[in-house]
Amino acid sequence: MSSQPRKQRKRHFNAPLHRRQKMVSAPLSKELRKELGVRSLPVRKGDRVIILRGKFRGREGTVARVSLKRFRVYVEGVTQKRSDGREVMVPIHPSKVMIIDIERGDSRRL
Repeated sequence: MSSQPRKQRKRHFNAPLHRRQKMVSAPLSKELRKELGVRSLPVRKGDRVIILRGKFRGREGTVARVSLKRFRVYVEGVTQKRSDGREVMVPIHPSKVMIIDIERGDSRRL
């Protein structure tokens, strides 16, 4: 791996999907850390998260969508009004949320 910032950015933004999935990781709550024995997990649709930074800090909700293309997560109930009156979901960087409960449909994830 190179230590040059330009090569790091290139690698980040040109990463294949299987690497992007890992990049969209968020820290776990203390209870989940104890239960699962890991500090962070990739965010998935259906996980319950709490927003730690920004305008929506303190809001809790379920992840509605994960965009691997933009490296962002969309949380239900976190919306903004556009100039034409439509409500749109606000993209949030996964490092700015904390997973408080995981979606337990996948046995391999646990």
